[in-house]
Amino acid sequence: MPQRICPRHKGEYPCTCAMGNLYRFVEPVVLLLLKEKVASYGYELFSSLRKHALTDAEIERGTLYRTLRQLEINGNVKSEWATEKAGPARRMYRLTPKGERHLEEWAEVLDHVSKSMARFVASAQALKSEKPVEKTKGL
Repeated sequence: MPQRICPRHKGEYPCTCAMGNLYRFVEPVVLLLLKEKVASYGYELFSSLRKHALTDAEIERGTLYRTLRQLEINGNVKSEWATEKAGPARRMYRLTPKGERHLEEWAEVLDHVSKSMARFVASAQALKSEKPVEKTKGL
């Protein structure tokens, strides 16, 4: 999910345009979980995704790992192999300072989206309580 300046909003604030693909909102949840846990394995992150999910869609394991890989490519996450414990080596993920800033951007974006959705819901509910518009004959 490469970051870029929003062509519509000219960088006035982080927006959904600048955040790239909002595919099931996995990225901000992963960032939040890594901030909370300090470091985590993919399996542990996957187990926690549902608790913080921003959608009711089923999140696939592959989506999580693709998101982690892209976050690492963009410098938001750092990973290393953990081999201290018995059993196979596992990849440990940590948030970078850039990732912490990216989480803050997501918080701004989602705050904006949340307010927009609240306005939308309020408008839809207000229209629902109005009488239906009668069709005019001849149209």
